[in-house]
Amino acid sequence: MEVNGSSKKMIATQAEMVENKVSILYRDQYAHLLIPLNKFRQSEFYLPWKCENKRHSYERREYELIMERMLQMQKICEEEAKFKQSGKHGSSIPLIPKTANA
Repeated sequence: MEVNGSSKKMIATQAEMVENKVSILYRDQYAHLLIPLNKFRQSEFYLPWKCENKRHSYERREYELIMERMLQMQKICEEEAKFKQSGKHGSSIPLIPKTANA
């Protein structure tokens, strides 16, 4: 499954994530790394020094995903700024309405 707006593909399926009780907050492109990490954590009684390599690998990829999303958002903001400066917004309806006091 491919996620819109991302260069990464989903490897873990929704069924696998439900079966392994992955929280909705963590169901992203790297859930396939989180599932074995959580199993390993549980088997080692959550001792942080036991799963350091797996955890570091997962967290590094999550960081890269966040940075990719930030770059995409920055590009969107720059495009909006160019659009506003060009004066082509005309009579379009703003996404965020102005308040009565503004």
